[in-house]
Amino acid sequence: MTTRALLVEDSRAMRAYVSSILEAAGLEVEEVENGFEALRLVPRGGFDVVIADVNMPDVSGIELTRFVRRSPGYQETPILVISTDGSAVDVQRALSAGATEFLAKPFTAEQLLDALVRLGVSVGGAT
Repeated sequence: MTTRALLVEDSRAMRAYVSSILEAAGLEVEEVENGFEALRLVPRGGFDVVIADVNMPDVSGIELTRFVRRSPGYQETPILVISTDGSAVDVQRALSAGATEFLAKPFTAEQLLDALVRLGVSVGGAT
């Protein structure tokens, strides 16, 4: 069974970069450009992992993380929060909201895949 990832990132270039890494690792990726779109998808999605940027218009990655954690079937789903601001305050905010892990931008493909492996996500051996 293919691992399904929800990628929530407002930067088109970053979305394309992360999506290409995930797809090369064998994941099925659903991309959305903001947290509001993700709020609509989560209840009907059945995602195995959520990757969300912190700083997005409308609904931030922190707010989205809280929503995902309260959604039926997502209490144990790995949530990887990514951000250009890797300050201790941002990391703590993400983890307190329910994120499983935090990854600061910029990151390499190897760092992203390593984070997913730490989360228990199957990446098809592409680490």
